[in-house]
Amino acid sequence: MAINDSARWVLLASMLFSAAVPSAAALEEMTLVPFDSDRFRFDAQEHRIVEHLGRQSLQLQGGVVVLDDVAFTDGVIEFDIAFTGERSFSGVFWRMQDNANFEDFYLRPHQSGFPDATQYTPVFNSVSAWQLYHGTGYSAAVPLQYDRWMHVKLVVSGTQGEIYIDSDEPVLVMHELERGATAGTIGLKASELAPAWFSNFRYEVGRAPALKGTPKPAAPAAEGTVRQWNVSSVFDETALDFHYQLADAPLEALTWSPLASGPTGIANLAELAGVSETANTVLARVNVRSDREQSIRVAFGYSDRVKAYVNGDRVYTGNNGYRSRDYRYLGTIGLFDEIALTLHPGMNELTFAVTEDFGGWGILARFLDTDGVTIVP
Repeated sequence: MAINDSARWVLLASMLFSAAVPSAAALEEMTLVPFDSDRFRFDAQEHRIVEHLGRQSLQLQGGVVVLDDVAFTDGVIEFDIAFTGERSFSGVFWRMQDNANFEDFYLRPHQSGFPDATQYTPVFNSVSAWQLYHGTGYSAAVPLQYDRWMHVKLVVSGTQGEIYIDSDEPVLVMHELERGATAGTIGLKASELAPAWFSNFRYEVGRAPALKGTPKPAAPAAEGTVRQWNVSSVFDETALDFHYQLADAPLEALTWSPLASGPTGIANLAELAGVSETANTVLARVNVRSDREQSIRVAFGYSDRVKAYVNGDRVYTGNNGYRSRDYRYLGTIGLFDEIALTLHPGMNELTFAVTEDFGGWGILARFLDTDGVTIVP
């Protein structure tokens, strides 16, 4: 049947209207925000609008620039970045609750092409956790360019995300965003070590966008891994000096909170509290029921320093901090240490005093011998 001109225009208008009005679930149109906009809040040692590499850009050093009026849960953030080859840490953050709690991705130009050239980490209570979260899903070897613009795109969908750097395919697929899918603000960051330059900052928010990459779940924690800890309030590490039994240390005022380990068995202690110069240590303890007198092995990892106690007696002291063993040592966490526990029949207590400097505050433990042993949260 032929369509007359009037009907044809009605049909065409209907099609155009349908295409122009997205559904409620569709992403909003990408928003470009110039760096001289009053929407931005600057909290940095230095920020300037300058001409750099042929375009107007933001020179940022030692701080952040934040879009406080954006509630970002899922969506896309894109920007161009330039830096020199100097040691520095610059990138993007999202789902920021406040200046101490957010999801973070940054580039290490001095590590270009190496496995830690890029880094995703959650930040809890101002404690970045790259020593806890490294390898697949958290960092990737990417060649980075110096003194030229690189395009970075972040795509976030639920508890997963991906990063593109001058590419059509993701260079990093984040299989588990550790802070969960909670709305927050967005922005850019640069360390105090060297400046970074940013341009063409834009974002879109709305429904969870499709991911091109295939998230690879982290290997689950093995049998015998401690899944639940009882963690104390924060105190000064020096309270344990010259005290080899916990009962002798001045710790009467401590309060306690439960803390679950993540899927890999690592408990991020910063989820409960941050650190300061006079409060940098917590006790993380677990009860162990044994059906007889026996000795068993426990493998563990920690960041940054630890003192281990069995039934209140100190049995181990260690330092796994950044550069604690040589100038290249990162202090990343893993089941690298082992102790033997002498257990009595009935209930026993394993306690780690864990101290943080920077880079990640965590504890990980696995009972290698489980015959006749029950881990009690």
